[in-house]
Amino acid sequence: MRLVQALRYPPSPRLALVGAGGKTFALFQLARELLETPSEPSHKKAVLITATTHLDANQILLADHHFSIHTPEEFERLEVQLPNGVILITGTPSGEDRVSGLNLASIDRVCELAERQRLPLLIKADGSRLRPIKAPAAHEPVIPQSVDTVLVTAGLSALGKPLSPEWVQHPELVARITGLLPGDSITQDAFEALMTSPAGGLKDIPESARRIALLNQADSPQLQTNANNIAKNILTSYNAIIISTLDPQIETRTKRCNFKTTSPQDEVLAVHEPVAGIVLAAGGSTRMAQPKQILNFRSQPLVRIAAQTALAADLAPVIVVTGAFDNQVKAALEGLPITIVHNPDWHYGQSTSVAAGINAAPSRTGSAIFLLADQPLVSESMIRKLVELHTQTLSPIVAPSINGHRSNPVLFDRVTFSDLLDLSGDIGGRALFSKYQVSWLPWMEATSAIDIDTPDDYQHLLDI
Repeated sequence: MRLVQALRYPPSPRLALVGAGGKTFALFQLARELLETPSEPSHKKAVLITATTHLDANQILLADHHFSIHTPEEFERLEVQLPNGVILITGTPSGEDRVSGLNLASIDRVCELAERQRLPLLIKADGSRLRPIKAPAAHEPVIPQSVDTVLVTAGLSALGKPLSPEWVQHPELVARITGLLPGDSITQDAFEALMTSPAGGLKDIPESARRIALLNQADSPQLQTNANNIAKNILTSYNAIIISTLDPQIETRTKRCNFKTTSPQDEVLAVHEPVAGIVLAAGGSTRMAQPKQILNFRSQPLVRIAAQTALAADLAPVIVVTGAFDNQVKAALEGLPITIVHNPDWHYGQSTSVAAGINAAPSRTGSAIFLLADQPLVSESMIRKLVELHTQTLSPIVAPSINGHRSNPVLFDRVTFSDLLDLSGDIGGRALFSKYQVSWLPWMEATSAIDIDTPDDYQHLLDI
């Protein structure tokens, strides 16, 4: 998966990068990918990069063009002669091998330039001196209020290493946030505390900006396991968590550095986002002649089993859509930490319940899994595998396949939500299978597909 896909980025983003552990490489990698993103033929193929902190000479070489801006007039001349490619805009030289970043007034000018030209803008908003983790000093990060996203990077190579200047920028500040002492091993708990602290990874992020964490350097199976555990524990503080192996393999050719990535499609390993569980329990049970949602199976109402399975699989929030038997279904769900949404239009078909569930999901929801109240043998493990496959692919639809046939429940990525809301009549998400790419999860437990529509179906379930 490419970084631009993992970020769910439009062609002209406004992104600031902060943190450590591969931030500069991620910045230029994203710039290169954005150059390849389709745009209108009339648009210039360029990406603007700037910084509010110093840049080293070797970092400058990663750009196609470098402009050191001193005056407003130079901004005007730059816009007239703006070239194609990755364009780096900085302040004046501040030493033999460094240039200064721009102040906020100049950053605003770059933002205005990007807006007029409808170009992507990426901003390096702090420095880390090549350490895998850091805590920001008092004067940083410097993040413009106009950005739409802040990418907080951190290097997993710090796990298990000592809290020392060799591995940490500003170790005394990290100690203050995490409670570690100098020389202590950097634990997963300390890593998570740093990423979620208002004095650490979350410092000075504008309220309107998306927060995305990039857990980089997941270069071994153990670090990938650590990264997935960290992602689950800090997701409530971020819109998304990206796990990657972005690694700067740079070859110098004359005056330019070129990226040499051996397997670019594998650099992003996973994207964790909030996954809602939507239990459809609004139907009138016409063929059953009684409310099937509250029929008992193994001493539990069917709808309660579905909701509990979603909760056990860590879907959040779990939303149950009621309809024909609203009061009875609510009573069957009493005491569960779920959201109940009544669909007064249930009799117009399943599409109305799908829409009710999507509309009740928080705006930061990355995907939703639709469960049916009458399929009590769907397992927690199946749901987890659907989510896992989606984190690795961000496929629009992820569905189980049992004996070569589509089954339920089905995961729908947020890119499908507008189409789900446009459905009408007694039809669900299956209508979108011909429009979107589907990732199939082969599943061996055929009993997962058993659903209850008639008294005979219910008796068969009880006989299992």
